[in-house]
Amino acid sequence: MKLRGFLIAVDDIEASRRFYEDVFGLETVQDNDGNMVLTDGVFLQDRRIWERFLGRGSTPRANSSELYFEEEDVDGFVSRLLSLYPDTEIVCGPTTHSWGQRVVRFYDPDGNLVEVGSPMRGA
Repeated sequence: MKLRGFLIAVDDIEASRRFYEDVFGLETVQDNDGNMVLTDGVFLQDRRIWERFLGRGSTPRANSSELYFEEEDVDGFVSRLLSLYPDTEIVCGPTTHSWGQRVVRFYDPDGNLVEVGSPMRGA
């Protein structure tokens, strides 16, 4: 078995695609009418499809999981993020943890929690 990535439910799949392309430089690999595959194992699914499959609603800003990316220059990333998407809600940071990793957490346009941290040395 192999983990292929993670799927997030989104309200506007085209807006989400643009966000992940603009902010993280991801590219669209496949677009299947409400289901989209981006590079680096990011899968987007229209929230209505997701909820129909589950038979129940989903909860943006649930804070029970996050998408994690690494970036050497976290502060430069935050500046670029806010210049591209000035309404982004920063949840915490940028801050430096006791183990030396610099991180920022924010919500994507659909309320999915995202963390960008400096690389974990030795990981």
